[in-house]
Amino acid sequence: MRGDSVFPQLELLLPLVSKPIQYVGGELGAVVKPWESATVRWVLSYPDAYEVGLPNQGVQILYEVLNEREDTLAERTYAVWPDLEKLMREHDVPQFTVDSHRAVGDFDLFGLSFATELGYTNMLTELSLARIPLLAADRDESHPIVVVGGHAAFNPEPIADFIDAAVLGDGEEAVLEITDIVAAWKSEGCPGGRDELLLRLARTESVYVPRFYDVDYLPDGRIQRVVPNRPGVPFRVHKRTTMDLDAWPYPKKPLVPLAETVHERFAVEIFRGCTRGCRFCQAGMITRPVRERSITTVGQMVKEGLEFSGFDEVGLLSLSSADHSEIGDICKGLADQYDGTNVSLSLPSTRVDAFNIDLAQELSRNGRRTGLTFAPEGGSERIRKVINKMVTEEDLIRTVVTAYSNGWRQVKLYFMCGLPTETDEDVLQIARLAHEVIKSGRQATGSKDIRCTVSIGGFVPKPHTPFQWAAMERPEVIDGRLRALKQEINSDRSLGRAIGFRYHDGEPSLIEGLLARGDRRVGAVIREVWEQGGRFDGWTEHFSYRRWVDACAAVLPGLGVDLDWFTTREREQAEVLPWDHLDSGLDKDWLWQDWQDALTEYEQDDCRWTPCFDCGVCPSMDTSIQIGPTGRKLLPLTPVNTGLRVPAGA
Repeated sequence: MRGDSVFPQLELLLPLVSKPIQYVGGELGAVVKPWESATVRWVLSYPDAYEVGLPNQGVQILYEVLNEREDTLAERTYAVWPDLEKLMREHDVPQFTVDSHRAVGDFDLFGLSFATELGYTNMLTELSLARIPLLAADRDESHPIVVVGGHAAFNPEPIADFIDAAVLGDGEEAVLEITDIVAAWKSEGCPGGRDELLLRLARTESVYVPRFYDVDYLPDGRIQRVVPNRPGVPFRVHKRTTMDLDAWPYPKKPLVPLAETVHERFAVEIFRGCTRGCRFCQAGMITRPVRERSITTVGQMVKEGLEFSGFDEVGLLSLSSADHSEIGDICKGLADQYDGTNVSLSLPSTRVDAFNIDLAQELSRNGRRTGLTFAPEGGSERIRKVINKMVTEEDLIRTVVTAYSNGWRQVKLYFMCGLPTETDEDVLQIARLAHEVIKSGRQATGSKDIRCTVSIGGFVPKPHTPFQWAAMERPEVIDGRLRALKQEINSDRSLGRAIGFRYHDGEPSLIEGLLARGDRRVGAVIREVWEQGGRFDGWTEHFSYRRWVDACAAVLPGLGVDLDWFTTREREQAEVLPWDHLDSGLDKDWLWQDWQDALTEYEQDDCRWTPCFDCGVCPSMDTSIQIGPTGRKLLPLTPVNTGLRVPAGA
């Protein structure tokens, strides 16, 4: 029967696989509802391994929001490792939820959240194991509606053939609206079948249904136009923006994993959006405008989340957490409240020019110092102007010296390679910066017991950014620059041995670039890779560049394009981009001008503190920047270790 548990069949397979605990469920915070109690049933997936997927903030929020509704149930599923996939196929066990081990194919809606495009092959595995036809065109009323979201959903065209719908932007209100539409359709007896339900979703103008759009191509391979093929379907689909974050204080009851995961902390999103204007940063561009959570809501969320979960680390999340207008008071208030306990604070994303001695002291108050990562992104002043990363060398040195002087012995510096206009010298400047960091740190502390790790990622041009027109650099060029950089770092043995060096080579970045800016023709490549064994492409040990190159060679020439056409080719202003009909709120002419400004090394300020630059988001989305300061404190509060009440204003 629909909704029955498949655990009796699954249980027999678990002793035969690695890390079986990740498949058993039962975590603190998990919700299991009777199947019959719900009108609408969701299954949510972050299509990666449990250890990566469970901490995902977006899935946890939607899971809780949906399960708070009496008429709705939501459960979770994650990608299974190849050892279990093989056994599931042999023993005819379907893709299952970890909450009650129900078959994914039994649910009304299958929602997948993509933070990276390299998870696309895992989606096909999940669909296949769930016995859901890979192609949306082959599904009927017995199959779930497959809905995708997350940052990668801002260009869902490469997976358009495999999905029924995509949601752009914030999901809290979107999933509730979708649930209402499905509930109404079911209560009416499912009139018009699957097609009618998808049409109702499309007419909201905030749910993209690819089947209702036709794509025409020019003889040279470029897109001529993307147009609706049904009456009532909008020409453009708009992103969702949740404006009052205080009204959505989730997660209230975070999931506490049974198996080891990549992050084991209580995470609070202290604000959403960023207007720093880094030209490579899709997350900053598509999440505008800035919306802060109030200091009092943050304090209450931390209190309730820690009491429920028992976590001993609080992560204050955002794209640049130290930019919150009251970050100093937030950190001081939390440090006061948990002084003398084992609870530590961390800012997983901290701008070089926003970190200061006050923050350093509050973050290390209880003696535990969580990792510090700073992201100058570019090695030279010139390339930082190109990418609009307004950080000087003096900023960087001052910041890391502050960290070393306050007891940190290791910091991580993140850079990118392959940026537009980049030269060999721009990359070699990373070594000089790292040497200066170590020298300055040793001088400030009088100790040689300090280290820094230089981590390099490959640049990938992303949709809805000023760099969406840029050409990618070839992998062999990037790999050559990285080899030269490693030699330069080690050219001074005294300094070099204090510097760790980690990097991703250029090959996975090129494939991510193919998927990020691809159109519907790339779907056949994804399927070919999957059929040839592609799984967990975001994991270095599972990724095969040769498999992707071979699939491109087998599929794309027949369509009049190739891998280079999608990756190393610079686009012109007039070209129709695959995502132009998907509205992130950003004005395309503004993005193009910012691309031209990048080429002239012109820096753009942050519009939070300066006049509007007409990016288009606020008027087109009917939104506005929401920032403090509120002037409030976390007090009055009860310090956890004493039980003594502290009066307001103390």
